[in-house]
Amino acid sequence: MQFRIEAIEVGNALQNYIWMLIDTLHHQAVAIDPTQADLVLDYCEKYNLELAQIWITHKHNDHIAGLPELKAKTNAIVYAPLAEKEAIGQADHWLEDEAVITFSELKVDVFSSAGHTLGLITYFIDELDALFCSDTLFSLGCGRLFEGTYEQMYHSLNRLAALPPRTLVYCTHEYTESNGKFAITIEPENIALQQRYAEVKALRAEGKITLPSTIELELETNPFLRCQSVEEFKKRRQLKDQF
Repeated sequence: MQFRIEAIEVGNALQNYIWMLIDTLHHQAVAIDPTQADLVLDYCEKYNLELAQIWITHKHNDHIAGLPELKAKTNAIVYAPLAEKEAIGQADHWLEDEAVITFSELKVDVFSSAGHTLGLITYFIDELDALFCSDTLFSLGCGRLFEGTYEQMYHSLNRLAALPPRTLVYCTHEYTESNGKFAITIEPENIALQQRYAEVKALRAEGKITLPSTIELELETNPFLRCQSVEEFKKRRQLKDQF
């Protein structure tokens, strides 16, 4: 297979992952939301990869902290959301909703996913069934609303939920177990959720990653994708914030 996707575990309090999209044929890589430059540089050195691109989803420091050093030490082309240009500061291409970029032969669709922040964008690669959804959609959960409205986040989640069920969900944080603990209080009779939560707990007990998930699995188990209205979503998000 020409392309593969791997996670760099940052090991910080926020449990970030830096996702690496690798073109094995051309020995090139993309880093998505590089929390720490040294982790990306070490990874590329270890696997003899050129860092060709960096994709930024939003302005929060745990997603961009490694960007200045990577810009200084590599020739990587940086893509970032135009709506957060002032906060992010440095990129080669500023992106808006429905932009299309490429990496190697891959077509990458960009979606506005406002809610967590107003300018957050997500990256979807249909050919790889891959969605890099940052802090919008989590496995068994969704991101906090720091800037956006409940309506914005509800619509952003529904847009992602409409992607093909086989789509792999690459979110940025290892929050699945804590999300599952909340989700089971919302739908205690959901058999698929019970099974998923048990699997997640077993994986985490062994120190293993719980990602990626899939859109199909999230539709079956994620309480924030199973809301029928903005009001129901608002109620669940507020409960989660107090959980």
